[in-house]
Amino acid sequence: MTAGLQTSPEQLLADAAQALRRGDPAAALAAIGQAEGASPHDPQIKMQRALALRMSGAFPEAIAALDEALALDPYNFLALLSKGALVEKVSGEKVAARVYQNALKLAPDEAQLPPPLKAPVARAHEVIARTQAAMEAYLREQMGPIAGAGSELAVSRLDEAIGVYAGRKKVYQNEPLLLHYPRLPAIPFFPRELFPWLPELEAATPVIQAELQALLAGDMQDFAPYIAFPPDAPVNQWEELNHSRRWSSLFLWKDGQRQDAVCARCPRTAALLERLPMADQPEFAPTAMFSALDARTHIPAHTGSTNTRLLTHLPLILPGPARFRVGNETRSWRMGEAWVFDDTIEHEAWNDSDQLRVILIFDIWNPFLEAGERELIKTLMLARNRFYES
Repeated sequence: MTAGLQTSPEQLLADAAQALRRGDPAAALAAIGQAEGASPHDPQIKMQRALALRMSGAFPEAIAALDEALALDPYNFLALLSKGALVEKVSGEKVAARVYQNALKLAPDEAQLPPPLKAPVARAHEVIARTQAAMEAYLREQMGPIAGAGSELAVSRLDEAIGVYAGRKKVYQNEPLLLHYPRLPAIPFFPRELFPWLPELEAATPVIQAELQALLAGDMQDFAPYIAFPPDAPVNQWEELNHSRRWSSLFLWKDGQRQDAVCARCPRTAALLERLPMADQPEFAPTAMFSALDARTHIPAHTGSTNTRLLTHLPLILPGPARFRVGNETRSWRMGEAWVFDDTIEHEAWNDSDQLRVILIFDIWNPFLEAGERELIKTLMLARNRFYES
């Protein structure tokens, strides 16, 4: 080296890296110390010091060095991920999980993740998942049985709250595509006691099945793809099902219009629906249909148009396992059992069987709306249509 010339921080870091490669963390720390003297506010130098300290087994000191780097650059993903690994060694998974969670908030998409970071990121996910599962188990143990908490709604709320509090479950809200009506509760599956007509619907299952079988006899020629975007519309998650008969439907009512020809072919089903409190929103509801899903087909996660109405499902053809998720709750359809759910909460469906699955779907008013609100909601939604027509 020429007398009087100082070695640059970059060269010192290169010297430190060479020392680490030959297994000499003491020499590396000496070079890094000189680099810090020349550039005391460089977070990368402090991360190099943390690496050298880690290699020498000085884990608490390495964590302190990473904290210095994070003080200068709080959004440094690599520093947070490295700190999580060190905290795991020093303090265990429970403490490390919090650091890992902060790190993963900054993680790049998996496709952009450098190969050397894939294993550490996978480890972070594992530690977080294990910690959350342990916390949920502990919370449930401390609380004891929750079945006596109250009504079906109270018990389901409490059960979901435990999972959310432990971090294992996501918070789902209403996400209507059209009208979000404020201050209505976001309930995935509504309590049965709110719908005293459900037993009548369920008891009619054999009658509806018989009329459906007649409709299916013609190789489902009257059924049409449920997803049918025009060529210029983005299909997003619907690419696989767009214009596909793998998910098809036959409407008895569509956007408030009774489909007389179809209703004439299943008169007892139509008469039953007319007795039930279907939603009445001209140009929007009621909608009632037979929904057919092919074997081994998945309907991707999506949300509906407005939380002013709910959807009712009644299974009619159920050849094997079939699942339905709304928010955090996944249920399996069972013959003779209907349910009512809020389709503005993210939901998806699977037909896991090897044959066709068919359910009856129709919409009803949200029971938390008062009569006066329902009338004005009709006016509100029609007015929006008229605005775009004028």
